[in-house]
Amino acid sequence: MTSPRPILRTAPTRQGWIVVVCAAATGVMGRLFGVIELYFLSAALAIAAAGAFLAVLFRRPRVGVRRWVRPEVLTAGDVGRVDVVVRAKGIGWRPNFELIESVGTDRTARMAVTPMRAGAEKSAGYRVPTERRGVLTIGPLLAVRGDVLGLARSVSCVAGVDELLVAPRAFELRMPELGQGILGRHLLAQSVRLGPGEFHSLREYVPGDEPRTIHWRASARSDELKVRQHSAEGLRRCTVVLDQQVPPGDEHDEAFERAVVAAASLVHSADQAGLETRFATTAGVDLRGPTVSVHTMHHLARVMPDQLAPTGIERDPGEGLGLVFIITPTPASAAFATLGEMRDPTLTLLGVFTEETAGRPRLSVDAHTEAAFLDSWLGLVGRGRRPTYFSVNPLGGRPDSLDDPASAMTGLSAS
Repeated sequence: MTSPRPILRTAPTRQGWIVVVCAAATGVMGRLFGVIELYFLSAALAIAAAGAFLAVLFRRPRVGVRRWVRPEVLTAGDVGRVDVVVRAKGIGWRPNFELIESVGTDRTARMAVTPMRAGAEKSAGYRVPTERRGVLTIGPLLAVRGDVLGLARSVSCVAGVDELLVAPRAFELRMPELGQGILGRHLLAQSVRLGPGEFHSLREYVPGDEPRTIHWRASARSDELKVRQHSAEGLRRCTVVLDQQVPPGDEHDEAFERAVVAAASLVHSADQAGLETRFATTAGVDLRGPTVSVHTMHHLARVMPDQLAPTGIERDPGEGLGLVFIITPTPASAAFATLGEMRDPTLTLLGVFTEETAGRPRLSVDAHTEAAFLDSWLGLVGRGRRPTYFSVNPLGGRPDSLDDPASAMTGLSAS
């Protein structure tokens, strides 16, 4: 959390300025018409405005505030929570006041705090809904004290600005298995071309087996010929490349948001499946390692389209069968053409196309809508039910109860 900005002001409200103007006008009218009662009315109005101003000036809320935002990273569509603990400073009783905090650009949280004895604490909180990914700015938190007549108020900043990351949604995708679905059969054929994997077991010889697979020593101890059976090389690694070179326009911006969701889903699912996962972008970002999923989510919360020419993607130095996903608008994009030139017998390139296009490659994913993305993925892996969202928010979208019911709290209101 950033340190509070030095916002401290005491001034009449709109009603207070009206009272001041009325006091001056009434005094002038009393002078012009010689009506002594107008002098008394003018004095009463002036005393009320001055008294209200002095009341809020010398009885400002002197408090310390601690604020927690949890969780630190949200997923679009989830609900976060901000908890505020207020501690009264000084001696004696602190007057009632209101805490007002901006949440994003179109919401305001208001929390009323009743009178407090010095040293006492009160707490409250409010929920933060999130519709889209990005960075949500919270604060500054202002303590506002007004008089009973509403003629003056003081405003002081008691907490600075926080940033809440809202990561994109991620679908739980089933990674392909050898021999299952279009992609699984392709990987199995690729594994066979690469040669046998680890020794699995011995089985009886059947016509058509390669003579070089016969285990002669085991066959000598048996009435039947025995052959070595090797396990096929399974899928071991996954690389996801996000094409940030997107033309301007609302339609292309929506396609880019679908690309971000697809990237988050593929990286998170591959990492959960235990694959060696890597995330890269055409803008030069390259993430890998045991925390690749977390770092990718942080990056995808902020990533935006980039009009610059795509940079080259470094070849994956890993070993074993692997998948390379390039998430791009169409097969005609420069990024897809660049990765298509990659020659590595252990890697399979798949395009994830976020705009509707004809003539897609056989091994590709149609992502021109979220529904098409999920259905196309099921068609590739050939099994399982329709993917659902990962649950990454420990709050689960459920509001928590207030820690102190004596501290009133209102929900988010429009600015």
